[in-house]
Amino acid sequence: MNVNDPEGAPYREADIERYVAEPDKRPGRTAFQRDRARMLHSVGLRRLAGKTQVVDPVDISPEVNTSPRTRLTHSLECAQVGRELGAALGCDPDLVETACLAHDIGHPPFGHNGEQVLAEVAEGCGGFEGNAQSLRLLTRLEPKRFSQDGISVGLNLTRAALDAATKYPWPRGGHPVSPGSPKFGVYEDDLPVFGWLRKGAPEHRQCFEAQVMDWSDDVAYSVHDVEDGLHAGHLNPDQLLAGPERREVFAVTAARYAPGADENELAGALDRLLAQEWWPRRYDGTAVAQARLKDASSQLIGRFCLAAERATRDAYGTGRLTRYRAELVVPREQRLECAVLKAVADRYVMQRESQERRRAQQRVVIGELAEALLARAPEGLDPQFTGIFDAADDDRARQRAVIDQIASLTDASATALHARLTTR
Repeated sequence: MNVNDPEGAPYREADIERYVAEPDKRPGRTAFQRDRARMLHSVGLRRLAGKTQVVDPVDISPEVNTSPRTRLTHSLECAQVGRELGAALGCDPDLVETACLAHDIGHPPFGHNGEQVLAEVAEGCGGFEGNAQSLRLLTRLEPKRFSQDGISVGLNLTRAALDAATKYPWPRGGHPVSPGSPKFGVYEDDLPVFGWLRKGAPEHRQCFEAQVMDWSDDVAYSVHDVEDGLHAGHLNPDQLLAGPERREVFAVTAARYAPGADENELAGALDRLLAQEWWPRRYDGTAVAQARLKDASSQLIGRFCLAAERATRDAYGTGRLTRYRAELVVPREQRLECAVLKAVADRYVMQRESQERRRAQQRVVIGELAEALLARAPEGLDPQFTGIFDAADDDRARQRAVIDQIASLTDASATALHARLTTR
């Protein structure tokens, strides 16, 4: 990477700047290789091993010998997909991999279920959103570098890496189309570093590497959540041939994953997948069935990524596509196929009655835990968050410190801390 090239350089000096300047420890490594190493060694990434992806191990029969994905394994798989797709389009592969590793790092215990409860609890201090929490963790909470005045700057990643990890480049209420959307990428407290990392970026626009990360995330979880559902015995492929079942899947797709798509479009998307020679038509757990399922997952990932690569190259040519020089083009057919797969996992895994009961219990855990910590803090806080709490200037900042503590917990540690603080 030659950042000293003129205007046509894929990456420039500003892209590899860090919020707090620091010297290279070892010559020969690029700035983005250092970013990737910092992500791989971070505590926040390791904690994702204790956060459920979609299939909860508790919801699997003890007789079923399988290991469903966690947020960590999903992030690693997303990183592999993103690294290869990004490299094929001319992005720095370490930069895209860093963004993919970071994309879920702010997720709280119990995933989107916990996120919804924390959004209600944190209403008085600016709300909660997993992507905004990721930025906060990367730039403040993950202990790695401090400024000269003793302020934590988190992992102190490069400007390009932080920008590539920013899925929603706007604050709360700043959605460019739907101001009431709950999706946002930065808390008010973190606007200074957000302004720094977005310097020179078009307002509200994702950089190209962030778009690659975003599509890689969709591809990885849509494919692998269905794979995990088959492994766990929650899904029978024959169900996707029955009219009533298909209509339910299409209803979920249109409601949550592809607004505006009609049933005929969605039926066409599903039928294209079912017609593939490699589509898993049965799954019985045998070695042959496992191999076929792995091949189907590989075929799906290749289908979705190659479609995006070809369409983007058709639009922009053969040069290196980086930063704000291009938009990732994903054909509508593949977007709808991906959306249908998401709906299949939603319908047959997330909507299981046992899962809904568990989600209700989890909401109680997070709500009661937040109530207990807000009433007793700094009791119950880890030393790191006790320090943040004690240094806070007002109740709003102290509430944010409590929210930061809860968001850092794994599923198991949230359950254990809740039991400790609510059992007297």
